[in-house]
Formats: sequence, structure tokens, C-alpha cells
Amino acid sequence: MNYRALSALLAFILIVSPGAHTPKAIAQNQDEVLVDIGGKSVEKDELVYLLSKGKGASGTVTGVSREEFEENFQLFVNYKLKVREAESLGLDKTEEFNREFASFKETLIAPYLIKNSLEEGELRKAYSRMEEILRASHILFQFPPNASNEDSLIVLKMALKVKGEIENGGDINELALQYSDDPSAKTNKGDLGYFTSLQMVQPFEDAAFSLPLGKVSDPVLTNFGYHLIQVKDRQKNPGQVRVSHILVRFDPQNAGQEENARRKISDIYAEIQKENTIWEDIVKSYSEDPATKENGGILPWFGVGTMIPEFEMAAFSLTELGEVSPPLKTQYGYHILRLEEKKPLDSYEEMEESIRSRILRDSRSTMIQSQVVAIQKARYGFKENEASVDNLAAALNEAAKSTFGGVLESKGLTSAELFTLQGKTYKASDLWKYMQEEEFVPRSKGGTFDIWYGRYIASILSQTEQMDLEANNKEYQMLLKEYRDGILLFSLMNQEVWQKGITDSLGQVEFYRKNISNYQWKNRVEAYLVKVLDLSKIDIGRKALQGNGFNPSVIQAFETNFKSTASLAFTTESGIFEYESHPILSKADLGLSYQEISVDGTTYLINLGQKLPAEPRKFEESRGLVIRDYQEFLDKSLTDKLKEKYPVKVNQNVKEEAFIALNQ
Repeated sequence: MNYRALSALLAFILIVSPGAHTPKAIAQNQDEVLVDIGGKSVEKDELVYLLSKGKGASGTVTGVSREEFEENFQLFVNYKLKVREAESLGLDKTEEFNREFASFKETLIAPYLIKNSLEEGELRKAYSRMEEILRASHILFQFPPNASNEDSLIVLKMALKVKGEIENGGDINELALQYSDDPSAKTNKGDLGYFTSLQMVQPFEDAAFSLPLGKVSDPVLTNFGYHLIQVKDRQKNPGQVRVSHILVRFDPQNAGQEENARRKISDIYAEIQKENTIWEDIVKSYSEDPATKENGGILPWFGVGTMIPEFEMAAFSLTELGEVSPPLKTQYGYHILRLEEKKPLDSYEEMEESIRSRILRDSRSTMIQSQVVAIQKARYGFKENEASVDNLAAALNEAAKSTFGGVLESKGLTSAELFTLQGKTYKASDLWKYMQEEEFVPRSKGGTFDIWYGRYIASILSQTEQMDLEANNKEYQMLLKEYRDGILLFSLMNQEVWQKGITDSLGQVEFYRKNISNYQWKNRVEAYLVKVLDLSKIDIGRKALQGNGFNPSVIQAFETNFKSTASLAFTTESGIFEYESHPILSKADLGLSYQEISVDGTTYLINLGQKLPAEPRKFEESRGLVIRDYQEFLDKSLTDKLKEKYPVKVNQNVKEEAFIALNQ
């Protein structure tokens, strides 16, 4: 196990470049203090946390050698020295730091929130349901416009009456023709075909997936009205299918046109049965689907519940690639299908994000938020002053936001209590202040007070949960500190090392002069190397290069000629090379101006020119190396200065405990 992972981990922190407030200081326990840096204590757990993350990321080998531990301990101390200096310089107080840390903190906290675990549960439940498909029929009983409670009760009684008829032997599909307010029932008799999770509204889905086969549900309330549901079949989800098709259209109101379409599709089907028939040609000649006729009739991948039932059933009934279906009729015309590909349901990991986005767009998101608020209220001791809230609702629900504060003051309600949370009382004036700070336009119907009060409660509970995590969740505390310190380290290094190393031209030159022995050319030679890829063309190279040394005009002529007549026969390289370490030139005879040598089975044609002795590089030739080395020098100088500025006191007993913890 190479525990240089610490530096890699910190590099990762810097690359991510996170972006609120400094996390609450983790309570100091003197028995856990690993090192004191200029009067600031650092606990053992922080070192163990960072090294453990590096260990987990680098493989399955466990344990750390004494040498590796000591090396990484020193890296850790140097890291904390720089964080200490960044704090001393006030880099943790800048607007840029607060903005960057706040934005990134939103991402960091997400996995620890109550909402995350509830969302995860819904995602898993949705995917579990996706592993099967249901075929169901339903009858819809809609409410009349502006329905009263009495109207709703009448609709419910009608639904219960029809349920009784089904339970007494009635056929749900025939009864759907008679009673259903779903317009499609006139053609499908309430048969919804096959569907899976996230294809129906949530109450309908929940009821359908909980029903035994053949049993009719109690009336299920959705935004459409009351539904009676009967599940006719359950199967394993077949995944997705891709088909191509031929379409012949007709006007359903024109019987003669439909008959002509039926005859035409029958003739096409007979043509397809003939040997040597090319499907794509038939599609192009006869299909009346302009979107697909030019590409062989290919349709996008689709799963159960995304196409009209009869088309879908025909597609999924095909089993062999290239198999062609008999003609089938849909509302769009007559079709012939050919199976192109099939694939099983994607894994949960592959579908997780798409499921999440669909869940957060439907009613489940509201349900999850309601559950979050309920759990937060219970966990943090939320107590509402019901009488005061009812009084405020009666006084303020009719007020517009613009007049809310005026009405609040005129009725003497600014000090009215709303609720208490963790011993703190929140008042109507707090709500009004929140309303003034929030740019929010309500989309849902309801009274002004009710809408804003619910939003305010959710905001306060969310803040309370975040503060609770910062105060009590050690893992989250460590994660916050890791990224906070990472930002500070980046800021300090950028200011004192990286940018200075790039922009300080005088410092670069001075460093170059003091360390010129590190910037030396070794013995060099002018050389043109031609790697022969096609030996049948080697004579072209010989003819052009033999008898010539390193001659730029000869080289240019050869480059122009071979690129136009034998572009794949050679690759070339030209320049001044340190020949002693060069993989090809180290094997060449430097006394010959032209030669052919073989290295690892490959032939090279070489023209040599002037030999140049070892000598110092010019500054301009070494600038990239100088900047790199100068930055390393600045980094070491900074660390040495900080060690003098902030005395480092190591608790050797706690350090040993850290070593033991990493090897358990």
C-alpha cells in the first residue's frame, strides 16, 4: 500500500475546487490532540480520516508501514501549517471563499439529509416495481366542474355501486363502456394494456401494484377522479425492444379506404415472404411513415407502456432477430413489424438518475417533502401554537404579499407566536422578514399566510437539520473540514507559490543563475530520422537521403515528396537531440552522415549533421523547467518559514494511536 495517497487526495480536493460558512469547530478532546500548530490543535481523527480515504481509494490491501506513515504524517503537518497560515491571512473570511464554500456545501450535505434517505427508498421501490409489468383495466368516475363535497360523495357512491356489480360477476371492460368517463374507454373498454412503474399517477400505481390478480380495487382517488382498477396479468419486465415497421394509413371514417389499406398491407406481407426480398427496399417503396421510410423503418428503442398496446404487444411477441409480424391494425393504420434488437431492463445503477428525475417531477416529490417535514418536526421538537396560527391565517390569508406587513402591524400581530423549535420561539415578524428576503411567486392555490407559513417552516427545519449535522455528525464534520481546508490550501498555494512562480520573472532568472548546473545540455547532434513503415518504399528514402547529411533543403524536398506519393510509408523526426540517451541515435555511428540501422525489427534512415558539445542551456530554453523547480523552491521555502512562525508540538502517544488505528 502506497500511502502517498494523502497528497493525491489533497490534489483531488484542489481539482474539485469546492465552494457558506466555516463548519462548526469540532469539539476538542485533549486526549485526541495529535499536534499543536501555533496554538491550534489538530485531532488524531483528522489524520486517520484522510489516510483512510486514501487507503480505500487505492485498492484492497490494508495496513500502512511505519515508513509510509511517517512520510504521510509529515505531509499532513505541512498541509495543516499552510491552512494555519491561510487562516492567519484571513483567506477564510473573504467573500470569494464564503461563496465558493457555500455553493459546494450544498452538494456535500445532500447524502446526509433525511430527504436523501427517503428519495433513495422511493428510487429503490420504483425500480423494484419496474422489474415487472402489469396489465390492468379501469373505470374512471370524474367529478363535475367546481364539484362540491356533496358532488364528490355522489361520485364515490357511484363508484362503489359499480364495484359491487363487478364483484357480483360483472365484466369491468363491458361496464367501462357504460360508466367510464375516460374517453379512450369507447375503443379500449378500459383496457390500459401493460405498464410499469412511473407510467401512471402515483395513487393509481400504488393501488395497481398492491392488488392481487383479478381483485377489483376500492375507489382510488387521483386528480382525474375516482378509479376502479382490476389487474388482469403480471409478468417479468421484458426490457426494451427495437423494431422497424411498414405503415399503410387509412381514414377510420372511410370504410372503402380502410379496405384498400388492408389489401395493400396483405400484398406487401406476401411480397416480404418471397426469397431474396430486401426489407429496406420494401419499406422505402411502400411505407407511408415519412419519418422512417428512408432509414429502413427503424423506430427508437422502447419499453412496455410507451407505445399503443396493440403495437407494443406485437413488438414484444417477436422473439427472433429479423422475425416479421403479420399485419396488425392500430389507430394509425396497418403495420408490419420486424424485430431488430432486444435488451433486458437496465440495472438500477444505469437507471438511477433517470428514475430520480422522473420522481422529482411527479407527486412523489411533494410526498417526500411532506415526510421530510414530519420527521424533522418530530426529531427537533417542533410545537405549533395552533390558536395563534389559526388567528393569523384568518387575518392574513386574504392579504397580498405587498400588504402583508401593513396588515400584520395594523392588527398588532407582529409578536404573535408561530411555533417553538429546540426551545426557540418563532413569531409572525420572523415570517414577514423571511417573506421580504425571498423572491418566490406562489403557483399553488391557497391563502397568502398558509402558503408562506408552510414554506417558512420547511426553511427553518432545513436549517435546523443542517446545523444538527454540523454539530453532531462526525463524518460530515470531517468532510466539511476536508473541503474547507482544501479551498484554503489552494488559495494560499496559488497566491504564494503557483502564480508567483509563473509571474515572478526576476525571481525565475535569479533561481536559474543560482542553479545553472541543473540546466545543462548533454552532447547533442543534428539529426533527421526516417522510420520505414513500408519496406517496399525504402528505395524512395535511400534515393532522396543517401549521400546527404543534415541538409534542410533535402529534408524539405523529401517531406514534400513522400507525403504526396507514399504518405503511409514513413514517419519522420527532425531536430537537435541528446544522442547518448536517445533510443535510436544511441545506436548510430556518429561518424557517418547517412546510415541505415535496425532497432527492434524496424529500419531507420538517418542523416546526421553538426555535433554540439555539452553546455548550459539558455534561460529561454529552460524556462518551463525553471518555473517548475522555482515553484518547488517557493513551496519548500514557505513550509520552512511556517515551521518557524508556527511551532509544531506533536503528541507522540496520540501519534502512535493513529498508526495503530490505521493498521487495525
